[in-house]
Amino acid sequence: MNDQTDGMRRFAGRTALVTGGGSGIGAAVVRRLAAEGAHVHVADVVAPNAEQVAASVGGRAHAVDVTDAAAVDALVAAVVAESGSIDVVVHTAGVDDPVAKGWIQEARESGEPVDVISRLTDEGWRRVLAINLDGTFHVLRAAVRAMREQGGGAIVTVGSSASFDTLVGYPHYAASKAAVHALSQSVAKEAIAFGVRVNTVAPGPVDTPMAGRTPSSVRAAMEATGAVGYASAEELADNICYLASPGAGNVVGAVLLSNGGRFTVS
Repeated sequence: MNDQTDGMRRFAGRTALVTGGGSGIGAAVVRRLAAEGAHVHVADVVAPNAEQVAASVGGRAHAVDVTDAAAVDALVAAVVAESGSIDVVVHTAGVDDPVAKGWIQEARESGEPVDVISRLTDEGWRRVLAINLDGTFHVLRAAVRAMREQGGGAIVTVGSSASFDTLVGYPHYAASKAAVHALSQSVAKEAIAFGVRVNTVAPGPVDTPMAGRTPSSVRAAMEATGAVGYASAEELADNICYLASPGAGNVVGAVLLSNGGRFTVS
């Protein structure tokens, strides 16, 4: 058996859970994990999306809102009860703010300065933080509790390049993703004592349904900042599945930038 064939079975016999698995990066991760031998549980807040993706790979679908801590705990418990273990958890569920993107577009068209922070409501702030940060906390806590009992596992969270070098007008999104990085790295230092590896991928712009809602001028500005254009969801799945795989056994608490060279190319 050659190295390529070996690599394509990295998750043989493993049970994986992917949150946000009904679309975008999450769906690409589901397909890759399944192709490499994993039995995949697909969780998404939009139940039909989870069901469609799960059916395409012979997996199990679950409807879950990651802002609901009890629901996340029940999801992980259900996966363990059905499959006997939970070896890989990939947390891709997250949101941006289409209202703020609209304000950025308005500013570009009018020539006026971007004004998001003065118009950002408490509700708008909390929505992004609740899903991106609180949701990550809920998933990390539930996954670590389950994995420490079985003696190990791999968790990958999704942050963002925007936490390092955000476009103007993204205060709540950038803050939520920077917090995801810090949270994940802190948990990684604890969890490795139980054999649980936690790592993070920090994408730049990715061509997903969420990105499809980005106004054209905003998308063009984001696309112009790197050596390459928008990444594909499949490219991010490659990065994520590497971190979740045995081949990354010595990688703990990493934040892998997958942003098309946006910090190294002028």
